[in-house]
Amino acid sequence: MAMKTNESGSRAIGNVGDMMVSNDGAREESLRMVSSQPLDNEPVSDEELRPHVLDGFIGQPRLKAQLQLFLEAARKRDVPPDHFLLAGPPGLGKTTLAMIVANELGVPIRVTSGPAIQHAGDLASILSSLDAGEVLFIDEIHRLPRPAEELLYIAMEDFRVDVMVGKGPGASSIPLTLPRFTVIGATTREGMLPSPLRARFGFTAHLDFYPHEELEKLIERSASVLGVTLGPGAAHQLSLRSRGTPRIANRLLRRVRDWAIVHDLHEVDVNAVRDALALYQIDSEGLDRLDIAVLKAICTNFAGGPVGLNNLSAMVGEESETVETVCEPYLVREGFLIRTPKGRVATAKAWTHLGLEPQENDVNKLF
Repeated sequence: MAMKTNESGSRAIGNVGDMMVSNDGAREESLRMVSSQPLDNEPVSDEELRPHVLDGFIGQPRLKAQLQLFLEAARKRDVPPDHFLLAGPPGLGKTTLAMIVANELGVPIRVTSGPAIQHAGDLASILSSLDAGEVLFIDEIHRLPRPAEELLYIAMEDFRVDVMVGKGPGASSIPLTLPRFTVIGATTREGMLPSPLRARFGFTAHLDFYPHEELEKLIERSASVLGVTLGPGAAHQLSLRSRGTPRIANRLLRRVRDWAIVHDLHEVDVNAVRDALALYQIDSEGLDRLDIAVLKAICTNFAGGPVGLNNLSAMVGEESETVETVCEPYLVREGFLIRTPKGRVATAKAWTHLGLEPQENDVNKLF
C-alpha cells in the first residue's frame, strides 16, 4: 500500500489484484492519501500506536465480530464491501477501524472530513478520482454541506456523479460513471445525519466506551510500542483515569512516560502514575481541574443544586457550551451529576468524592 512517485512527480498506487489501476490522485487540500504501513525502513514514531489488522484491535468484541464477517463476505464475493458508518463518541477508534478495513482489503484509503468539503464540486473532484475498490473515509460526515450530501446520495447508490457543463440556460448535466468504491463515514453525532444519507449505509457500527479491563490491555500494548516498562498495577491505575477512552489512555501514558524520563525511572510503578497524573490535576476517577471545579461549585456554592447551566458556567469561569459538552457527559455517565428540569444536581457520589457532607437540599428533595 505504500505510495510511490512516478517520473512526472505525481503519486501512484500499486495494483492490488485486478481491481486497482494507477491513480494520479486528487490534489485538493481536503484530501490526503494514507498508508497504514511505514515506508521501507522508516521508523515507527511514538504517535504510531494504531493497530493495522483487525486481530490487533483491542476492545469492541461484538463490533470486531461484525466487521470480520462483513469483510470476509466481501472478500469471498470478490467485490468491494457496502458503505458503512462508524458512530460513537470521540477517541474510541473510528479512524483506526477505517484504516484497518482498508488494510484488511488491501486497497488504498482516501481521507477527508465533512468540514473540509466546502462545495459539491470538491466532493465531485474526489469521487471522480477514485479507483475501483478504493475506500473513501469521511470523518465528521454529519458536517457535510447539503449540496455535497445530495451529490453523495447518487454516488453511493448509483456510482455516478452529474457534472454541470456551462452556465445559464445553456448549461447541461453530464453523468459520469464511477468505479465501485466503499464510503466509510465516521460521526460523533449520528442523530444529525439526514435520513436519506443514513439509509445508504449498508452497515452501522456503534462504538462503546471501554471497560477498565480492555483499557488495561490497550495501555500495555501501547507501552510496549513506546518502550515504556510498566510495573504491577500501573496499567490498571491508568485505565481508571482514562474515562473509558483509548485516546485519553494513550495521552496519559505519554505524560507518564515523560515523568519517568525526567525522573530517570526504568520502570513505571503505581506511585509514579499517581504522582505524574497528580501534577496534571487528574484524580483517581479521571476527573480533571474543570470537572472538580464544576462539582465543587454545585456542592459548596449552590448547596448541591439544582443550579442552572448559565449560573454554573459563570461560577467556574467557563463557557456554558464547554461545561455542557466537555464536563457533563462524563460526570453524568459516572454518576457524579444529575440533569433535572430544575437544573444540575450533585449526587451522593460527588459529595463523597470531594470529601464533603451532603447539605439539606440534596437530590432527594426534588422527587
